[in-house]
Amino acid sequence: MENHMPAGEIFRIQDRYPSVPGCTISAKMTDEETLPVIHFSLAPHTEISREIYQSKKLWIIAGGRGRATVAGKPDVTLSEGDIYPVPTNVPAGVAADDAQLIYTEVIFGEETTMNEMLKSGEVFALKDLLPFQEGRVVNMDLVHNEKGKLALMSFAAGTGLPEHAAPGDALLFGLEGEGIIGYEGKEYTLHAGENFRFDRGGRHYVKALSNFKMALLLTV
Repeated sequence: MENHMPAGEIFRIQDRYPSVPGCTISAKMTDEETLPVIHFSLAPHTEISREIYQSKKLWIIAGGRGRATVAGKPDVTLSEGDIYPVPTNVPAGVAADDAQLIYTEVIFGEETTMNEMLKSGEVFALKDLLPFQEGRVVNMDLVHNEKGKLALMSFAAGTGLPEHAAPGDALLFGLEGEGIIGYEGKEYTLHAGENFRFDRGGRHYVKALSNFKMALLLTV
């Protein structure tokens, strides 16, 4: 993953990718051999024109507001915390209106298993896809293949995960509430709208200070 997103640091993707007036920018997060992950930043009133995609692709909205534009269908509004499964084999694009739009694109490819709760061309608030259960940790794999996965986790207050080693590089998305991320002997507090990254093999644990939800993007 990119060295300007170092492991062991709380950050916000939207702060790392400020828009350039009148421009769209992109930055690759992974190398060619892993799950393709790309960050995009669109300045107000810019767009990425419609293209036809064959691979399964997700847009995870980090900040701002915009629209998914798909040929023959009404535009779909995209806001912070949303996930959008991009339709395949039909022209699809994205546009920013009065505000910048920052999102992470994950290209899973054709040989991919996608949770039936995700519908192509429909937008979902990530935090609303799974519930809290008292005294329990709830996990949902949204998309996965041999190169990585995107999963959601909800932690009831006081629950957590014991320390373990990461099987790959990982990017966390805070979705709701407040949780402690223990990483390599230090603790970090993750809130909604914040991100955290750890390296392959990095030892980490999770403790929920309140009811807490997060997404995990793992590349192996």
